[in-house]
Amino acid sequence: MAIDGRNLQILANYCAAAADAMAFTLMRTAHSTFVKETEDFSCQIVTPDGLAFASPRSFGAPWYSGINYKPVIDLIEEYQEGDICITNDSYAGNVATHSPDIHIWKPVYFEGRIVCFVVGHIHNTDVGGAVPASLSRSLTEIVQEGIRIPPLKIVSGGKMDENVACIMRLNVRAPEQNWGDFNAQIASVNIGERKIKEIVERFGVDDFCSGIEDILNYGEAQARRIIATIPDGEYFYADYADEDSDNGYPCRIAITMRIEGGQLELDYTGSDPQLTSSLNMPTGGRERHPLALIGVTYALSTLDPDLLLNAGTLRPTRAILPEGTVMNCEAPAAVGMRSLTSVVAQIATLGCFSLAVPDRMPSPSPGGNSIMNVRTVDEKNRVVVASIGPVGGGGGGTPKHDGPDGSGGLSGFLKNTPVEINEAEVPILFNRYGLQPDTAGAGRYRGGLATVMEFSVSAPNTIVTARNRDRSHFASAGVLGGHSGANSSFTINPDTAQEVQLDNTDLVKCEPGDVVRVIGPGAGGYGAPIERDPQAVLYDWHCGFVSIETARDDYGVAIVAGMVDVAQTARLRSQMQSQPTGHFEFGPTRTEFENIWTPERYGTLTTFLAQSPIVWRHFLKHQVFSAVEAQKGTQVPIETQMQRIFSDLRDRYPAITKEALLNQ
Repeated sequence: MAIDGRNLQILANYCAAAADAMAFTLMRTAHSTFVKETEDFSCQIVTPDGLAFASPRSFGAPWYSGINYKPVIDLIEEYQEGDICITNDSYAGNVATHSPDIHIWKPVYFEGRIVCFVVGHIHNTDVGGAVPASLSRSLTEIVQEGIRIPPLKIVSGGKMDENVACIMRLNVRAPEQNWGDFNAQIASVNIGERKIKEIVERFGVDDFCSGIEDILNYGEAQARRIIATIPDGEYFYADYADEDSDNGYPCRIAITMRIEGGQLELDYTGSDPQLTSSLNMPTGGRERHPLALIGVTYALSTLDPDLLLNAGTLRPTRAILPEGTVMNCEAPAAVGMRSLTSVVAQIATLGCFSLAVPDRMPSPSPGGNSIMNVRTVDEKNRVVVASIGPVGGGGGGTPKHDGPDGSGGLSGFLKNTPVEINEAEVPILFNRYGLQPDTAGAGRYRGGLATVMEFSVSAPNTIVTARNRDRSHFASAGVLGGHSGANSSFTINPDTAQEVQLDNTDLVKCEPGDVVRVIGPGAGGYGAPIERDPQAVLYDWHCGFVSIETARDDYGVAIVAGMVDVAQTARLRSQMQSQPTGHFEFGPTRTEFENIWTPERYGTLTTFLAQSPIVWRHFLKHQVFSAVEAQKGTQVPIETQMQRIFSDLRDRYPAITKEALLNQ
């Protein structure tokens, strides 16, 4: 049939349904909780050149919808029907972005030609390496982050390569679980292959091949129409991870967003250098790498919920990713916590969009979702390695309504794992899993509440990891008078004499009887809190979302005998500020930090680090931060002070000058 407008939509629906079928198959046959419950996986159908044109509509990780598999497809010399290829190497094509993400792809043949590939990934709970669950902020090089599989054929002409399979199973902590998940992946692409062949038979091979290109073109046209509604201009926003390493300094992600003539550019110049921790992002400098542009996908979907999710959506957009920075690292840098950095980049992107179209965008989500993993033993002394779900914050307040509680926009389609499933599969006992009161940023429309998870451990030498621990210091921002959200926390044995506050620690050893409590960060509010309807504040109090003290102090609402005291509320609100002091309200920690680390100061640091060898940059950043702290309170102009610090470092470490390295 001819691919006109109507039939193009039909084809797009068929292809999306095929991707849904792949996702259903994977979700229902996987072994690990993180795949079958949380749904940290992706399924796509991509063109012969690797561009995704169909993705599941409500499953898995939607940020892979803009992925380009071409770099890894091209690393396989030749294909034949029945092949399935695999990789999790972050530096081979920059498709897999940390070791737990196992990507596979299978060519779909029709009448002797490849008409597309069916592809996908899952996040394995563990792929070996230095720590259970394979990931920690403390790791310093990628070889510590588990087994690495270069792009190769795991199935050739329908036959499994048992040698590769044996290596995969031998190097992980839960081989049966991993192998079960891998077989679910194979089932997923096999279902995808079958569905695509049915579609090709229905539409004809030529119309199918031209139609999938038209689907990409349609996604591009949609994106251009949305971008055209945003005022041309330059918008800057920066945000921070609390730490660039264990007990380190803040890690900055800076974005200058430029919009002109329907084109959108994200310039990450000004972001921190490549780190000797695992927060680095292995983008390879690819200007449309999906991890660098997730925030764009989310923003455009917010502005038009009917936007198709495919690689065409990103065609009007490019990212500038300076080499040797946290956004574009070089091997062998550790990359396991790239998800934390990616979330900060998403928040910074949404901050830029908030400046551009504040009446159409919510306050930025808080980020800081802790993916909780447990390595323990069960009653039969068998090793159990499991993810028990995310603990995060809600969504930012919007121009029209409160932010969603417990799950912000940056969570995509990822879901929590029911307590009953966790307790059935992992020998722990949940004391609490729900929403944490008084965590939402106040506003005319408040931010979303954070999640709290508390459980007790039953076996010795239990290792708990809280991947992506963040927002213990820097809060999520409020917009146009809205307050920032509450910080997160990580506590062992809370409310006892043995209480230990773990701050941003992401790996802790527990013994029988220990209690673990994690509270996510709250989201920022939108608009001045005194503009919020007092009855909405009263409703939140009845629901247990806010305390009487918070209602009074943040909203100026007096609740007496379960009712709003109108007269007292009027007096309280008359004493409160009604006009915002700026577009964003960041909270005291960031405000204090940026009183010292102004854009001018950070600009001089970025220039100095860019002129230094990559292997030195993280060390030099810490040296500069330490020197600035030591000189706190001096009245020397910023430029003069920073140049003196740089000169001193060059004198102490002559190897950091490029001329010195060239002469070695």
